[in-house]
Amino acid sequence: MQVISLKKEDLRVKKTKESLYNGLLKLMEQKSFEEIRVTDICQITRINRSTFYDHFGDKYELLSSMIEDKKKELITQLKELNKEDNLKEYYLGLIRTIIKNAKENFSINSSFDIIKKNNNSIAFDMIFDATLQTVISNFKENYHNSSNVPIEVIARFYVSGVVSVLTETFKSSEYFDDEKIVEYIDAITPDLNFFTKIKNKD
Repeated sequence: MQVISLKKEDLRVKKTKESLYNGLLKLMEQKSFEEIRVTDICQITRINRSTFYDHFGDKYELLSSMIEDKKKELITQLKELNKEDNLKEYYLGLIRTIIKNAKENFSINSSFDIIKKNNNSIAFDMIFDATLQTVISNFKENYHNSSNVPIEVIARFYVSGVVSVLTETFKSSEYFDDEKIVEYIDAITPDLNFFTKIKNKD
């Protein structure tokens, strides 16, 4: 009985957090994060203030928790990608996964509004950190680097480029063709011949 009760409590907590996350995102479509009050979040989610403070100390703690949870979701999706022999194909797969994740978590219009009203930093930082962490780990575990450039520098160069392109695309357009963006990045990205797959890795 206690286990069932704990599971119900966990589901209730998760549902409350998701509701608060969605409420915060909805408000961030309309105004900057600094303008949002806890009262606004409670009103849009119909969650009372005492319940809010049961979970978060303030709106900054809510934002931090939301970013961390969404970052974990993106990392999980990125880790599920096949480790291609051709590293460029892996890189393009990352881009498709980032776009897919953005569409699942935010609509195109809400992404546009959130980025526009919050100076890009929230979306950019979350996507950048999650992607960089995954790419560095994958490069180190599955590929041999024959260049004299450290893996961390290579990863930062390529990840910052693609994340910048994607966030600027969200910022400037209400709609974009996913595959066109991938096609453009493919055209300007050189083959990463200095990386070779480690043969004893799956």
